[in-house]
Amino acid sequence: MSIRPKVALSQDFLLTISKLPPGIHSKVLKWTVQFQTQPTSNGINYEKINNAADPNLKSVRIDQDYRGIVFKPEKDDVYVLLHVDKHDEAYRWAERRQMKVHPISGALQILIIEQAAPAPHGEASPIVADPIALRGTDLKPLFSHVSSDDFLYLGVAPNLIERVKTIKHASEITDLQKDLGIAGYEALVLLADGFTVQDVREDLELRRLSTIDTEDFAASLETDETRSAFYVVDNEQELTAVLNSPLAQWRIFLHPKQRRLATTDFNGPVRVLGGAGTGKTVLAMHRAKWLADHRTGAGQKVLFATFTRNLASDIQTNLETLCSKDTLGKIEVTNLDRWVKGFLAGKLYEHRILYDLRGDALPAWEKAMALRDTNLDLPVDFYVSEWEQVVAANGISTLDEYRAARRQGRGSTLRRKERDLIWPVFEEFRSQLTARKMKMVDDAYRDAAALIAADDAPQKYSGIIVDETQDFGPMALRLLRSIIPSGQNDLFFVGDGHQRIYKRNRAAMSKCGINIVGRSRKLNLNYRTTDEIRRVATNLLEGYPIDDLDDGLDSSKGYTSLSHGPVPEVYRTDNLDRAVEQAVACAQEWRQPFGDLTFSQCIIVPNTKIRNDITTALVEQSVTVVVIEADNRDKGDVSAVRLSTMHRAKGLEFDRVIVLISKLVLDGPEADDTDRKMLYVALTRAKREARIISY
Repeated sequence: MSIRPKVALSQDFLLTISKLPPGIHSKVLKWTVQFQTQPTSNGINYEKINNAADPNLKSVRIDQDYRGIVFKPEKDDVYVLLHVDKHDEAYRWAERRQMKVHPISGALQILIIEQAAPAPHGEASPIVADPIALRGTDLKPLFSHVSSDDFLYLGVAPNLIERVKTIKHASEITDLQKDLGIAGYEALVLLADGFTVQDVREDLELRRLSTIDTEDFAASLETDETRSAFYVVDNEQELTAVLNSPLAQWRIFLHPKQRRLATTDFNGPVRVLGGAGTGKTVLAMHRAKWLADHRTGAGQKVLFATFTRNLASDIQTNLETLCSKDTLGKIEVTNLDRWVKGFLAGKLYEHRILYDLRGDALPAWEKAMALRDTNLDLPVDFYVSEWEQVVAANGISTLDEYRAARRQGRGSTLRRKERDLIWPVFEEFRSQLTARKMKMVDDAYRDAAALIAADDAPQKYSGIIVDETQDFGPMALRLLRSIIPSGQNDLFFVGDGHQRIYKRNRAAMSKCGINIVGRSRKLNLNYRTTDEIRRVATNLLEGYPIDDLDDGLDSSKGYTSLSHGPVPEVYRTDNLDRAVEQAVACAQEWRQPFGDLTFSQCIIVPNTKIRNDITTALVEQSVTVVVIEADNRDKGDVSAVRLSTMHRAKGLEFDRVIVLISKLVLDGPEADDTDRKMLYVALTRAKREARIISY
């Protein structure tokens, strides 16, 4: 039985064909499918490229005008589609590229070779100083403490090491980003941010493989490092699906750390932190897919839990593009409130679940508040926040528990006597609800956990994935812990304290029975937002402590973006009406196509009233508008201006974003941290460009 040739597509190849004119695009897709089926066919004429830096790069004819560039080494039965363009442009691209296997990581790398211009006849070549070396000549080299061997270990290509040694300012790393590739770029950013070489090795989980054959290209294609930039074709059906779907990089390419996190067996709960745009949800989806495919037995499923309904809906839609029908049938995507409601209904739970103190809960709350001790100088709002952030959030059900409760972040201390006087209000509130056959949601979580503990039913879930962990309170985490027994691949959490936009007491995982010691990881690369937008968004939270979801502090050290663009513009207006006018004017300006492209845009606002005002103003100007409601999906109509509240925009992304925000939030010296975090979330929905309008 003959071994099938290995065929792979580079990230650059897929990006290039996605931008081709429609006629040639369909022709290239058809040719690519035929090529992967039989790359050794006599009908494929591999032509030598005379001036190519790499003799293994060959040209193949797609039609009269277009050529593909293929890496075809003599030794291995390997074929890598690298590039496609018009004849002359394709050849020029190939002349400056080499394919090499990195001697430490085993990754397949495309190296860009600098070609010196020939000197005029009879004259010596002038010595031209490297422009990078000329920058900041008064500065010392940034990486003078790093050895050549360390650079190599960190993924820097051998031909770039001497050039990297000349870097004197962190901004110069960006200039080399394309040459360095993701691995080398991320390593240098971490070093420039103060990480030691050992820190970087541990953070990126870099491994020195025992033996690397730099001529074994087939083996290189199997490494996690290679597959972060090359798609290895397994079969025609899978390739056809990739080529005929909108190019979504997250479906195809994963950072080596993401791939290892998605496909590793862990002996206990895992927590993954990462700033906005670092691919936490992408990782969670790939993790769910891997567990469903490889670790889920008959009658079991993977539970994918989110905090909000709309996020669950968005994830379900994305999983449909990632998973086969069989795999999708093994994954249950739901927000936790919906899961609890369904579970308790199956247990004939007689209480109706309430989610806030308004509406049906209000009469019971008012009766309870009638019992408050007037000798205590405490406002009514104190009791609301004390209930939500301390009593309900932590499942406190007795006076003794309340006496001992931590009230971190509440801003005031309470003596034992004061707690004794406060407690009857909360006790009466629960009694009033019980008489009405009602329960607040955190109490329902506690009841569900108790029912699970008393149930001897077979284990239903092979693993639980939790997205946006920062939005779950203590009782929610305790419930999640109770749903699945401790063991291999039990719980996998992703989250970011920078994006906590709900006012609730933060939960420490270790205090909820979730032990993540030795199984905590962090993602640093922002794939969505330009570095300019990322910097502005991150600076908004400077001075605000950001927790790590387990009673520690998180930081933005090492957090960087792969793309670049304009610095966000800030418009300060006198009032809300002027802000609405400015938002409409910006939206109209951005509706003009950029060349052949129309970029998606969204106006993100604090509340539905402002959203509706802008909607009306745009409609009056005959602008097509799509309002993204709490329970509907964004269908991606780039010709329309989308509008969303800050809460609903979470989990979405757009090319361009306009954010309306109160000047007290933007410029106030003591702005509420939750409001600042909502602004951070809104800004980081933008992929290319963002504007802020304050009122």
